Amino acid sequence: MNAGYRYITFLFLTAALSAPAAIVTRAASQDEHRDEHRDEHHDQKRVYDRTHKDYHNWDNNEDRYYHQFFTENHKEYRDYSKLNRRDQDNYWKWRHEHGDDNH
Repeated sequence: MNAGYRYITFLFLTAALSAPAAIVTRAASQDEHRDEHRDEHHDQKRVYDRTHKDYHNWDNNEDRYYHQFFTENHKEYRDYSKLNRRDQDNYWKWRHEHGDDNH
C-alpha cells in the first residue's frame, strides 16, 4: 500500500509541475500569432474612441476623413495626437456621423 501512495504522489507532483509549463507554452504560441498579425500591419495605428468605446484603425482612409473634418469645420489642421480630449471626442462624434460601411 505504501508503494501505491508513492505512485499517486509522484503523479500529482508531476502534473503540478508540468501544468505551468503547458500554460506558458500556450501563451507563447498566442503571442507569436499576435506578433505575426502585427507585422502584417506594422504601420497601422489603433486609436481608442472613448465616447463610443471602440477602436479605429488609423490608416489612409481614416486620415482622409480626418482632413475632411478640418475642411468642413473650417479649422486649421492639427495632428490628432496633439488634440485635447474634447477635440478628439468631437472628431469621433463627427466621424461616426460621416462613417463608411467599413467603419
